[in-house]
Amino acid sequence: MDRFKFMLVEISKQLSSENLSTMKFLCGADIGKKKKEEITSGIQLFEYLIERALIGPYDTAYLRKLLREQEALLKLIDNYEQQQPVQTDLPEETELEKINCAIELISEHLGRKWIKYGRKLGITETKLEGIQEKHPRKLEEQVRELFKEWMKMRKAEAKVDELIRALRACDLNYTADVVEVKLQKADAS
Repeated sequence: MDRFKFMLVEISKQLSSENLSTMKFLCGADIGKKKKEEITSGIQLFEYLIERALIGPYDTAYLRKLLREQEALLKLIDNYEQQQPVQTDLPEETELEKINCAIELISEHLGRKWIKYGRKLGITETKLEGIQEKHPRKLEEQVRELFKEWMKMRKAEAKVDELIRALRACDLNYTADVVEVKLQKADAS
């Protein structure tokens, strides 16, 4: 079992139902109302947060935010991070922030054109079919899975400009413009 998931299991074991309710509340708009009702355990919440790329083996900031009042659980994260090797597969932090911002906006606007978009990003047909099979009736999850595959494929070479070029190649110019404006506003602040 990988160490990140082991840590999440340990946290889940120590969560009371009140803790879980608080965490779901703190997630706010990151989890829809229907999904909040479906989640009944810490493991289910963590699986969903991993799928949405809000937490991961090298990204525990969101998890820390959810657990900020629970010192014992934060110590589990501290112990995990002290033993974690340095990640070199990700783009630099500023580029990663831009990519995450773009992914959120694109996910909201992409819709059923996600397969065409995935092809423009260089995702193989096999991977695209696998995404469809994994989430047959959940369009939002298909889109999120697409971005996970792209990040796995591109690693440190991932650039937000590539996401925007692929949008334009799919004639999704409005979405590309929305992403560019949002990134410009983020840079200005």
